[in-house]
Amino acid sequence: MINVALAGQGAFGVKHLEAIANIDGVKVISLAGGRPESTKEVAERFGIPHWTTDFEETLAQTGLDAVIIASPTQIHRAQAEQSMRAGKHVLVEIPVADSVEDARALVDVQRETGVVAMAGHVRRFNPSHQYIHQRIVRGELNIQQMDVQTYFFRRTNTNALGQPRSWTDHLLWHHACHTVDLFQWQAGGTAEIAQAIQGPIHPTLGIAMDMSIQLKAPSGAILTLSLSFNNDGPFGSFFRYIGDTGTYLAYYDDLSTGKNEKIDLSGVAVSNNGIELEDREFFAAIAEHREPKSSLVDTLPAYETLARLEEQLGRFVVA
Repeated sequence: MINVALAGQGAFGVKHLEAIANIDGVKVISLAGGRPESTKEVAERFGIPHWTTDFEETLAQTGLDAVIIASPTQIHRAQAEQSMRAGKHVLVEIPVADSVEDARALVDVQRETGVVAMAGHVRRFNPSHQYIHQRIVRGELNIQQMDVQTYFFRRTNTNALGQPRSWTDHLLWHHACHTVDLFQWQAGGTAEIAQAIQGPIHPTLGIAMDMSIQLKAPSGAILTLSLSFNNDGPFGSFFRYIGDTGTYLAYYDDLSTGKNEKIDLSGVAVSNNGIELEDREFFAAIAEHREPKSSLVDTLPAYETLARLEEQLGRFVVA
C-alpha cells in the first residue's frame, strides 16, 4: 500500500482524487488545502481521514510515502522541496514552477534526495497523444507541423469548475507549458527557434489575454500555438498533427483523423483518462524504484524554452 497526500483541494486536486479511486494499492491519508471549508468538504466527500490547511502537518502524517501537489503554481516549488527533503516522493502538477530557476532548483533537490519526482505533464499521458507517440517511435509517422489552439474565456481568477482562485493563471507558464513540452516530446528535441508575441495586458489581472508562439525542432518540425482568454467558446486545447503519413485531430483523450474519422483508443493504455494514467505512472515508478516518465529532469527543457519566450515578451507582472 502506498500512502499518499494531496496538496490542493481545487479542480485539479479533485481530478486526482477521482483518478486514484480507480487505482489499487494506493490510499489518500491526508488533504492539505487552502480554504478550511472547501478542504473539509472535499476530504469528507472522498473519505480522506485527515485534512488541514497546514502543509507541514500533512508531511508529518505517520506512514506517508508520497505527495501529489495540485496547489497554486506560486507555491509548487516550496511544497515540492519541502516534500522531497522530508523523504517523500512527489508528483508536481503542471507547471512545476513559474520560472526556469525554480524548475532547475527542484531538479537539483531531486538529485540530492534521490526520491521519485515527477512533473504532471498530462498531455504525455492522454491516450490521444500516446497513440501519436507510439506511431512516431515505431517509425510510422514524422511530425511536420503541430497547429494548436488553446482557448478560454476568462475575466476573473476562476478555476475549471468556475470557483474563485487565490492566484492568477497565465497563458505562457501554464497553458503554453502543456503544448511546448508536448511538441518537444513528439518532435524529439528542444526547439532551435522559439518566438512569441502577446496582446494587451489586462488592466485588472495584469496578464496578456492573447498570445502566439512559434517553435522549430531540430527535426525541422514546426509548432504554431495560439492562446487566448478572450475566446467565447468552444473551450480547451485543440491539436492538429500534420505528419508525413497522416493528419490527426486530438482533443484531450479523444482522437480522429483529419477527415474527422474517430480513432479507437481503447487498446492504447489501461485507461482512457489521462490524469489516471499520469497517477498510475507515478505510483508504478515508486513501487519499481525507477525514474518516472515525465520526470522533473525530463521535462526541464520545456521550462527552458518558456524562459526563452518570456525573455522576448518581457517578464509579466501580476497586478
